[in-house]
Amino acid sequence: PDVYDGAPGVFTSFMATIVKVAAFFAFIRLFRGGFAETQGQWQVIVSIITAATLFIGNITAVFQQSVKRMLAYSSIAQAGFMMFAIVALNGIAMEGLIYYSAAYCLATIGVFAVLIRMKDYTFEGFNGMGKHHPAIAASVTVFMLSLAGIPATAGFMGKFYMLSAAISNGRLFWLVIVGIICAAISVYYYFRVIQAMYFKDGEKQNIEVGPGFKLLLGIAAALIVFLGLFPGWLVEKMYYFF
Repeated sequence: PDVYDGAPGVFTSFMATIVKVAAFFAFIRLFRGGFAETQGQWQVIVSIITAATLFIGNITAVFQQSVKRMLAYSSIAQAGFMMFAIVALNGIAMEGLIYYSAAYCLATIGVFAVLIRMKDYTFEGFNGMGKHHPAIAASVTVFMLSLAGIPATAGFMGKFYMLSAAISNGRLFWLVIVGIICAAISVYYYFRVIQAMYFKDGEKQNIEVGPGFKLLLGIAAALIVFLGLFPGWLVEKMYYFF
């Protein structure tokens, strides 16, 4: 989190998305290829690590005043959901990891693209954005809703896939309960950004962006909604790569 807070936004978004997702795909290939037959021996340990990751990431994110630091700690919790794929290690888990990764990358990169152009990274820095920069605020709202796993977004379907993978495993119902509780906790801190943008007054920040930037944000937000409404499309297009 300290690295996230002090590093340039471009570097932070790269570390939070591409590096993390690549690592998880490497791990799941390793576990599927070399440790699938001994799953019963390591599954309990990895499940406990997953639960701890979810709780630590979410609880710590609740108390942050910087949106950048909140995203840093929440990324730990997001990694916990990705670990469901390793714990479950079945076909649904692989589909879920593909979907979750796409949803997480789109939303996180979108939020950091906005943060890069802001001077105030605190929640107060977003005050009044819905009034002063409505197009940007609308896109950020979609990103936050997706990260929180709200229905009709790609983030919701990603979490649904991960929880379904754990349920189909047959021995991970307790972990599913932990995941649902932690997802509910995350709604609080993601919605703090939305609350700041639309329900709190603030001075207009000088966010220098052109129409092209707003268009790209809008496309990313629209894609998140599209993937949330048509979940089978992405899996069909990308599954054979993995």
